[in-house]
Amino acid sequence: MSNKTTSRQPLPSLTGGVGGGSAGSAGSSVASLLWIDDEIELLKAHILFLEKKGYAVDTVTNGFDAIDRCREKTYDLILLDENMPGLSGLETLQRIKEVTPTTPVVMVTKSEEENIMDQAIGSKIADYLIKPVNPTQILLSLKKNIHQREIVTEQTQTAYQQDFGKMGMLIDDARSIEDWVEVYRRLVAWELQLSETDSGMKEMLAMQKQEANRLFARFIERNYLDWINDAETPGRPPVMSPDIFKRRVFPLLDKGEKVFLIVIDNFRYDQWRILMNEIADLFHIDESLYCSILPTATQYARNAIFSGLMPNIIAEMFPDLWVDEDSEEGKNLNEAPLIQTLFKRYRRQHTFTYNKVNDSAAAERLVQKLPQMEKYDVNVCVLNFIDMLSHARTESRMVRELASNEAAYRSITLSWFRHSAVADLFRALTNSDYHIILTTDHGSIRCQNPVRVKGDKNTNTNLRYKLGKNLDYNPKEVFEITNPQRALLPSPNLSTRYIFARGDSFFAYPNNYNYYVSYYRDTFQHGGISMEEMLIPLVELTPRKRG
Repeated sequence: MSNKTTSRQPLPSLTGGVGGGSAGSAGSSVASLLWIDDEIELLKAHILFLEKKGYAVDTVTNGFDAIDRCREKTYDLILLDENMPGLSGLETLQRIKEVTPTTPVVMVTKSEEENIMDQAIGSKIADYLIKPVNPTQILLSLKKNIHQREIVTEQTQTAYQQDFGKMGMLIDDARSIEDWVEVYRRLVAWELQLSETDSGMKEMLAMQKQEANRLFARFIERNYLDWINDAETPGRPPVMSPDIFKRRVFPLLDKGEKVFLIVIDNFRYDQWRILMNEIADLFHIDESLYCSILPTATQYARNAIFSGLMPNIIAEMFPDLWVDEDSEEGKNLNEAPLIQTLFKRYRRQHTFTYNKVNDSAAAERLVQKLPQMEKYDVNVCVLNFIDMLSHARTESRMVRELASNEAAYRSITLSWFRHSAVADLFRALTNSDYHIILTTDHGSIRCQNPVRVKGDKNTNTNLRYKLGKNLDYNPKEVFEITNPQRALLPSPNLSTRYIFARGDSFFAYPNNYNYYVSYYRDTFQHGGISMEEMLIPLVELTPRKRG
């Protein structure tokens, strides 16, 4: 069932790193140190040890000479004695930071006084060593502060090289949604680890991920229609968009708990993993992934979450709440009424609020409203920033430069969270009794490969899925659904069909093809079939109670 060539190709050779034990093996040049100590003559054995390890060590006996040296030369690290006559170690540290603020300084002292440690740490020293120090302690500090990135790079790429074959077998042997969740978790874990290094293995991981997405698309095409047409079977895997309330929210309400449901629009699993570190000390975290319905787009997936229904059922039962593709009306304006229909259909008497947050001002207002919201059983909050970022990245050259790849995209997501009122919202929720569910409606994928599609003027504009009655395409390049009713999708016309892009493909029209491809290639899109779009976070958070 799989093309094993891609996932079995030979790995590139690895370059030497710091593991050899000398400074020279850590990079192309010898690391340069400055050691400042009024009793430097007593440290000759230590200096000789470091020089044998490949370090170039300059020495001075007072703070004034040290400052002059720092003006003349750039050092990789400075070792500084805290207790010196004349200019003290802490005074020297302050002046050195003015001359060379980014050079790591390791404080070496006989003093174990806590206030000295606090002052040194407050001045942003890199490390603190208590005399008498031994050469191994010093070497460890050097490795940590000069060579850490090289060491991490070597160890990480070696570990991925060793895991590469196992990952290939996992991908080839994946037969269930649980298998694919495990594959995607591990790929994202490696992606996050490698992104923090200078490893050349990132390209190999990208190729392995591409192969995984190719086989994942095959898996979805074989199973998707059976899943959604067997939705009421007890224990039917996987959890999908219409199941969120029925399988996650309602059971908590039945236990007498209050629920705060946060839906971050267009939120990928890798983005969740970096935000998780920001809130891990605030909450107990129970992480899982669930599967978005197709199309992986707000109009379909998010409406399915809030109604508990597949799109065609929404359109049939509540035509005034469903917005057709060709309508100028916003596609997500009826979410609160859809939640109301869901509660009514299941005879739920629970009270709820619905809040949509599009900017920081709205987030601040929501935080201020939290005390008044505590009387409700369910509070639903939709956060739109990441989806707005995705669209801005497509339309703005500046934003595209800022979020040039997945790592940069994650970085902007993290920066937004840290500096927005949304972080305040999470902190405020730690003081509540809510059971918090954090999820999304779909993810997105960085598109690279154009697929030609022709359509009439009524064809929708999404780059990852198309529906219409006059579509012209190569069936081998898409996942096609010729009977929308079987896929539980609305059918505006008798001859309407849906097609979905796989992996990192996107649909391009033949008219003005080169311009269209150039504009949309390397943008983050959603609507189609990929692990990034379909396997998405479903996380339960309970506040950690502080004693």
